[in-house]
Amino acid sequence: MEIYQATIEDLEGVSNLFNLYRMYYQQTSDLEGAKTYIKKRLESKDSVIFVVKDNQKYVGFTQLYPTYSSLSMKRVWILNDLYVGEEARNQGIGEMLLHKAKDFAIKTGAKSISLETTPDNYIAQKLYEKNGFKKDSQFYHYDLDLAE
Repeated sequence: MEIYQATIEDLEGVSNLFNLYRMYYQQTSDLEGAKTYIKKRLESKDSVIFVVKDNQKYVGFTQLYPTYSSLSMKRVWILNDLYVGEEARNQGIGEMLLHKAKDFAIKTGAKSISLETTPDNYIAQKLYEKNGFKKDSQFYHYDLDLAE
């Protein structure tokens, strides 16, 4: 298996995984929309995507978005997406992606990596906690939905 930062050459493979990821979260399949979205991220370099390939097959990815902490005056990476294809699960790929994200965050001088997951995604919660992520008990998370 190989893990590396995705480039435009990985557009098809990453887009397929991204579409499956969205479907996992009950979104309608939209491969063209996924491809357009990922292409914009790769071209504008406003996110960082790491991908795992096994024998030339794309099996997992994670996507990080940059933000900043005013209090620490440092960069923070938001681990927004992490997905491993069904046929590749239980092989340590999720953990591999978390380690790659952590190494990248350290190299970029970041304060931390933040992420969120659904309350019923127990497998992901176990993976995150096993890898040092702590559930936030200091702050509440709020959203303002502007789509309506």
